[in-house]
Amino acid sequence: MKNYSKPVVFLLSLWPICIITYQLFYDKLGPEPVDRIINHFGEWTLIFILLTLSMTPLRKITKSLEWIKLRRMLGLFTFFYASIHMLSYVGLDYRFDFEPLINDVLKKKFVFIGFSAWLLLIPLAITSSDKMARLLKQNWKKLHRLIYIISIFGVLHFIWLSKTIFFKPLIFLIILVILLLFRVNYSKSNSKIWCFIKIFKRFKTIYFNELSFIF
Repeated sequence: MKNYSKPVVFLLSLWPICIITYQLFYDKLGPEPVDRIINHFGEWTLIFILLTLSMTPLRKITKSLEWIKLRRMLGLFTFFYASIHMLSYVGLDYRFDFEPLINDVLKKKFVFIGFSAWLLLIPLAITSSDKMARLLKQNWKKLHRLIYIISIFGVLHFIWLSKTIFFKPLIFLIILVILLLFRVNYSKSNSKIWCFIKIFKRFKTIYFNELSFIF
């Protein structure tokens, strides 16, 4: 990758905005435009979470540090699209009526875990700069490990929400498990490997329980 990789990735990262803008102006949002907008930005949030997580494995595979230089920008785009997803949900679906919104957050598990994931993204976005990394020192790395919890919450949110689209959530789940497995240090104890196996089994149980519930 050359020095122009960041501008290129930045422009490509605006593609979700271009898609929805085109569909909006040419009346191609379908019969349920509000759901289309909300789901569009929700899916792209998950895509950017997975892209952010993929930078370290790509660095290990290619032995190039250029991938890490893109990680912060992709992480900020994750927060950007997550915020649009949240604002679309609150503004377009609830018309900023917070009483029923709060009730849904407390009663519906997919809303609660999605909202929790967005809240956890806020400190990561605020502390994404080099200055904050120097200020927080080792605590910065500990804080930014929240991305693993956020990614799990995001996939669970999608699984619980998608009651008729079975295979998209499964694809996101498989990709997430693969990316998390790259984080395992196989030279150390098997406890970490066993931990990831349990995570995968838990995800599988949740997914197929939801699938059987639908049928």
